Amino acid sequence: MFELDAALPAEIVPLSWLLGVWEGTGVIAYKVGDEVREHEFGQRVAFTHDGGPYVQYACSTWLAEGDQDDPRILFSEIGYWRLSRPLGPADPGPGMLPGVGEPLFTTADSVETLRNAQGSFDIQVSILQPGGVSELYLGTVDGPRIDLGTDAVVRSAGAKEYAAATRLYGLVDDHLLWAWDIAALGQDLRTHASGRLARVD
Repeated sequence: MFELDAALPAEIVPLSWLLGVWEGTGVIAYKVGDEVREHEFGQRVAFTHDGGPYVQYACSTWLAEGDQDDPRILFSEIGYWRLSRPLGPADPGPGMLPGVGEPLFTTADSVETLRNAQGSFDIQVSILQPGGVSELYLGTVDGPRIDLGTDAVVRSAGAKEYAAATRLYGLVDDHLLWAWDIAALGQDLRTHASGRLARVD
């Protein structure tokens, strides 16, 4: 059973069910032309916080085929997840400039004012991949469900073609289930990968 840490910053409470380290397996099934690229993989995901009004994210995956004592790293990414709201004078930045004044969203009541018309919270997620792709997702968190869609994708000159994505996360029977659709390699938005993870800490 997951217990909420009373010391959590109020702004990350709507995302608190993600916190922890999760491990499990998943499948890739992406159709490029007439070919379907299919693989099984293992995955470890960590959602952590350092006291700021955001959740830190790190993901690492490895191919399930081959030597399990020396797995082949498949993919990794890092990022930040936070409620979507305009930053004010009390928020740090730009750069390392400290905020000025008192933060506005430090209590449950003040965070509740951020709910949208549908009763969920708007969120933004920034994710960086080592292959030269940076994604900005916008979406919603509604209880133990998160829906995301890319608002922007930035690629380095040498990155593979990648245009858009959606991601879905949900807590089902104490497992973190997720699905990721991508538009890449000249294809339209389509099924790419999914996984089922269990909390390990």
